[in-house]
Amino acid sequence: MADYYTNFSLVVPLPSEAAQAYALALHHQAEQAHQGAELPKDFPKELEDMLENWQFDTDANSPTEGHGLWLHSEHGGVDAACAFLQHLLLKFDPTGRVTFEWSHDCSKPRTDAYGGGAALVTAQEIKTMSTGQWLAEQTA
Repeated sequence: MADYYTNFSLVVPLPSEAAQAYALALHHQAEQAHQGAELPKDFPKELEDMLENWQFDTDANSPTEGHGLWLHSEHGGVDAACAFLQHLLLKFDPTGRVTFEWSHDCSKPRTDAYGGGAALVTAQEIKTMSTGQWLAEQTA
C-alpha cells in the first residue's frame, strides 16, 4: 500500500499580535469543527464550506521574526488554506497577497502520484494552477 502526500509550507506575516491571536483561534475553531465539534456562532460563513478540507497545521511564527503564521501540511488542505489566507487578507491586509507552492508525492513509485501546483491569494480572488493542468494545456 502506498501513502500519498500533499506538502506545503509558508509563513504569512500579520500586522500585530492581536491579528496573530485571531488567526490562531480561528484555525483552532476550524480544526475542532473538522473533528465534529460545533462551530461558534461568529465563525466566518465563507470558511464553513472549507472545513471538510481543513487538513493543514498553523503555528505562531517565531517572535524574533515578527507576528505571523506558519501554515504547513503533509496531507493537503490547499483549498482550505487558500480560503483561510483570503479571509485573513480581507481582515488585515486588503491590498496584500500571498503566494505558495505545493507538491504531490507518494511513498511508492506510482504514475499518478507526483506533481504540484501554485496559488496566488488576494482579498479579491484566489488563483491556482497544477502541473497536471499546465501539461494538459501545453499538449492541447
